[in-house]
Amino acid sequence: MTAEGFLEGRRLQLARGVLLQCVMGGYPPARFYGSDDGDLALIAEPGQIHRLPWSDEPRALAICDADELTGERSNLSTRGQLKAVIARYAARGLAPVVATELEFFVFAPNTDPTQPFRPPVGLDGRREDGLSAFSVSSNNGLRPFFSEVYKCMAALGLPRDTFMHEMGVSQFEINLLHGDPLLLADQTFLFKHLLKEVALKHGLTVVCMAKPLAHTPGSSMHIHQSIVDIATGKNVFSDPHGEPTAMFRHFIGGQQAGMADFTALFAPNVNSYQRLCHPYASPNNACWSHDNRAAGLRIPASAPVARRVENRLPGADANPYLAIAASLAAGLHGIEHELEPSEAIQGEFAVPDNLSLPCTLHAALERLKRSQLARELFGQEFIEGYIASKTMELTSFFDEITPWERRVLAAQA
Repeated sequence: MTAEGFLEGRRLQLARGVLLQCVMGGYPPARFYGSDDGDLALIAEPGQIHRLPWSDEPRALAICDADELTGERSNLSTRGQLKAVIARYAARGLAPVVATELEFFVFAPNTDPTQPFRPPVGLDGRREDGLSAFSVSSNNGLRPFFSEVYKCMAALGLPRDTFMHEMGVSQFEINLLHGDPLLLADQTFLFKHLLKEVALKHGLTVVCMAKPLAHTPGSSMHIHQSIVDIATGKNVFSDPHGEPTAMFRHFIGGQQAGMADFTALFAPNVNSYQRLCHPYASPNNACWSHDNRAAGLRIPASAPVARRVENRLPGADANPYLAIAASLAAGLHGIEHELEPSEAIQGEFAVPDNLSLPCTLHAALERLKRSQLARELFGQEFIEGYIASKTMELTSFFDEITPWERRVLAAQA
């Protein structure tokens, strides 16, 4: 839209079906978004209108809500779903607080998708070989890129906490400061968009796939969650003596009750499950533990005021609005129904059958189809539309034969 049209308050409308567009560009049948495929109104969030600092010509981006023309939120909008979850907390006098940790890879341009990604050539003329994890000098070869990333983050009002080189080859992680869940989802979305745009200016490719390289750790989007009492501002996960509360236990119990049903929301792509094949780095279970990274739900070591639950299941490819909404909705379900968690696990452990999670997109979608809890928390229209879109993507994947199949199976009798 032109700046003049936007400033005049002209309404921008969008076909409902666009909210169910699959990653290949197609759409499920119209019955999943209303047979008429009528319009939604895009309503700009006043605090999320940003001049784009990486653009040579003046351009701005506005994050919008997708609302029905009647003014009601669209059930198909993931941002709207998150706002609805936050409202359910507010009705109980509670406010969730979240932070996201986002991992991503920086690669050289990949013009041939049949070839593996490669790290870029650094200032020393060499490509990283994977020995730079957690090194203070590991991003020197990418310093011009990261310098512009930092400047653009400041221009967009994206505060950063810590930033580091992760375990993978040319893999990095940023931790965004904790705060309001909707704000953090907006910031996570903006940061991913920023990364890709700035990378293009520097002749690089940023990839937020869950598992872009074989034999290398994948990229996660861990979600840290706590809840405060709106009246007092205190963390309801800790009592006045600094001990964990019943609400803390119930929140974990709800997370455990929803993780298998919601796996397709946390791990939305075929590639998501490549990351989950290596359980230590990326736990594919609903166990919980005090400071054990092998558990899907980890309680980081912290002071009572900062007691929180880290959901380690979502990948970097997850929709931040939907992943945060699903995680918080599961926790609230546990609070409302006073669900008790399993016993905490420590050290090396075997995952009980009742706490294992789907390990393929097909299995995750089948679990979501059977989930009454998902329909109760997100509505039948959204769940059925989401499944329809993801089923199209899965079908498209199965329409192709992979290099592994040709390499290994072609010679078989």
